[in-house]
Amino acid sequence: MRCLPLLSVLIPIFGILGADTSLQTVLARMDSVSAKFHGLRADVKQVAHTEIVQSDEVEIGKIVVRRPSPKDLRMRVELQGANARTVSFLGTKAQMYFPKMNTVQEYTLGKFSKFKDQLFTLGFGSTSKDLEASYSLQLGGPDVVAGHPATRIVLLPKEQQMRSMFPKIELWVLDSGFVAQQKLYETGGDYLMATYTNMEQANVTDADVKLNVPKNAKWETPQK
Repeated sequence: MRCLPLLSVLIPIFGILGADTSLQTVLARMDSVSAKFHGLRADVKQVAHTEIVQSDEVEIGKIVVRRPSPKDLRMRVELQGANARTVSFLGTKAQMYFPKMNTVQEYTLGKFSKFKDQLFTLGFGSTSKDLEASYSLQLGGPDVVAGHPATRIVLLPKEQQMRSMFPKIELWVLDSGFVAQQKLYETGGDYLMATYTNMEQANVTDADVKLNVPKNAKWETPQK
């Protein structure tokens, strides 16, 4: 019985050490992927949850990512459904094509460009150094995504402006080091979750991530 007080101290200590070791293992897997990451193709399922009405808007599509250098991330996402659209991110610009309206909306990200970089690199070649620079990291624990074992990690943004948009972010990292799922929590309980399947590293070109729209498409700049 005299050992119980000692155990009550040792168990939390070794629990913390074990968690830290597991977190470092997950980050090491991500670093291994980052070192050779240049492009990826995958299927994507996106869920936009609205807490106040307890509703989920589910969209499916495909994503193509190109990362020619560590600080240069480009991508194109094609989503199907009632609000079908293709979104292309190139540098400081975002372009959204709505086929039903044959309209392209172009946005200049401006001051939000750095937040775009923080968010998009989370699942596509980000390193532990990238994550630790912008987030406080916590181990979430083991889980399963689309039938594959994964480890969930929790990211708490360090910058106030980022925290005001997304106070918490979760990533599910496969044993291979790829991120299979991202969940961005907004204030009030809303969240946006993206799940990636059939992921394949590929040689992606600039043409693969640009919009391919009809010549008669209408172009708009809504922010102006």
